Amino acid sequence: MFDKLFKKMKSADAPANYETNELALAFAALMVETARIDQHYGDDEAAIIDRALTNKFNMTESEAAALRAEAETAQEAAFDIQRFTKIAKSMPQEDKIALIEELWEIVLSDGVRDSYEDTLIRKICGLVYVDDQDSGAARNRVAAKIAQKNEPMR
Repeated sequence: MFDKLFKKMKSADAPANYETNELALAFAALMVETARIDQHYGDDEAAIIDRALTNKFNMTESEAAALRAEAETAQEAAFDIQRFTKIAKSMPQEDKIALIEELWEIVLSDGVRDSYEDTLIRKICGLVYVDDQDSGAARNRVAAKIAQKNEPMR
């Protein structure tokens, strides 16, 4: 019994392994939450989530889709997002900013921003310790990338 308790305490003090299923699930669930907040969760947003998971966690497309499906279930069952932000908070700052960038890509992908999306991203930023300036810069990078992608070829 004490061995189990000691192991649990020791693992809580150990630095997080950023390739764990727990972190990947938290990352995916926060993206799903963001995609669903405006009541319009479509194939385009699911594709953004799958691509982000594939790139971030070196997954195959089918592994990313399976993780997204698991995250959809976890997000539906969660009472709040703190279960997921608690895990994401342990990431290095550049990974947190990358997460916020992915969230902004989901929000901006449909060309419509609403107050629920803005409020959710601000809340997530506060919970994972990303300041407004970094979030704004991430939003601007994503907006520029989307604008460039939508620009007609000459």
